[in-house]
Amino acid sequence: MPEPHITVNGRPRPLTGTPAHTNALDFLRGCGLTGAKEGCAEGECGACAVLVARPDGPRSRWTPVNACLVPALALDGQEVLTAEGLGRPDDLHPVQSELAVRGGSQCGYCTPGFACSMAAEYYRPDREDGPGGFDLHAIAGNLCRCTGYRPIRDAALALGSPEPGDPLAQRQAAPAPGPVPTRVAGFTRPADLADALALLAEHPDATVVAGSTDWGVEVNLRGRRVAHLVAIDRLPELRGITAGGPVEIGAALTLNEVAAALGDTVPLLAELWPQFASPLIRNGATIGGNLATASPIGDLVPALLALDASLVLASAAGEREVALAEFFTGYRESVLRPGELIRCVRVPTPLASHTTFRKVAKRRVDDISSVAVAIALEVVDGTVARARVGLGGVAATPVRARATEAALAGRPWSAETVEAAAVVLAGEGTPIDDQRASAAYRAAMLGNALRAWWAEGWGER
Repeated sequence: MPEPHITVNGRPRPLTGTPAHTNALDFLRGCGLTGAKEGCAEGECGACAVLVARPDGPRSRWTPVNACLVPALALDGQEVLTAEGLGRPDDLHPVQSELAVRGGSQCGYCTPGFACSMAAEYYRPDREDGPGGFDLHAIAGNLCRCTGYRPIRDAALALGSPEPGDPLAQRQAAPAPGPVPTRVAGFTRPADLADALALLAEHPDATVVAGSTDWGVEVNLRGRRVAHLVAIDRLPELRGITAGGPVEIGAALTLNEVAAALGDTVPLLAELWPQFASPLIRNGATIGGNLATASPIGDLVPALLALDASLVLASAAGEREVALAEFFTGYRESVLRPGELIRCVRVPTPLASHTTFRKVAKRRVDDISSVAVAIALEVVDGTVARARVGLGGVAATPVRARATEAALAGRPWSAETVEAAAVVLAGEGTPIDDQRASAAYRAAMLGNALRAWWAEGWGER
């Protein structure tokens, strides 16, 4: 097996001797590439953003990720571009040039991360040229503490299209590097699912990682260390997606990959994605990882509960299917057995005709929910034939609001039914007081989520 390495700005950088807990940011800075910075160490500020060549069909695509979260060894065989690789002081990249001439940098701490996120959008294959062609949401995961966003926005909107012969644009025409099996002390990337399951059967105490958006925080802020990490994010058996009949989503697909593949096929999920963290996090976080952490405040779970989703769990002994509503057993606990993985998520069809996702948080984007509510109704001839309501942030686990479902099912879809069900919904779960919200506020927001949906006219469609 070849020695592990990362190709950084076109140059191979050996990973030999790199500890399993070392993140890509620390590795790159150890190589002298100090443009990327540590700001928050939890994927919230984007100061550490770098670009990775990811698959985009037969092509590749420069994809920004938080280098502070991903283990360096997880990038074995991959191709990484940092701010230093975009341009030189005497030959600035267009993104760097626009940031400079429009005053888009003051202290400069966040600027390399902004440059990488902006470059990813600059090279987006379907981006329209001219003013407005730059999607400002592409830099929603990058925070600036001193410059202010207007000059950064001006720089982004001033960008044209890549010039003919731009080497970074041309690089996207070629395939991305394939997954490389890795076996070093404390870290393994199995070759396939069978290899992964055999390894976990032999070492059931190993820690499984995919996008590392949760594990990376544990390592950085809580000093977590384990004997062995097993990376499953590139396993081909966990990266498929089908939308004919039941929707089946591979557990190792990132949230942005799922969003791109499904489009508007599942409207409830399409409504959720823009409210989930930031583009940088969605480029790393996987759908299986988000579920396996069993967090009571994850935004994805309420939506999947409302969709009646189930999980296919795989181990060396075989597979079993578990309803998502029965997956969680306690705070950060689930029915996953030692040596078992989530292989895929299944969403039954036909989908409900009326759906909504409501997130209450202190910030409009890139924030943890105080309360999340997902509702899926089937309305036939003005009567609610079926109701599913998923909740997050109001109990030790994500929950189905079964009393509310019963208050809706079989009743006319009317203002009177909505008000009666909203009162029931406000009493669901066991909300607590914490730094994000009080229990009373959470209860009020539950009921108001249903009232607001009706008031906006969704119930009349």
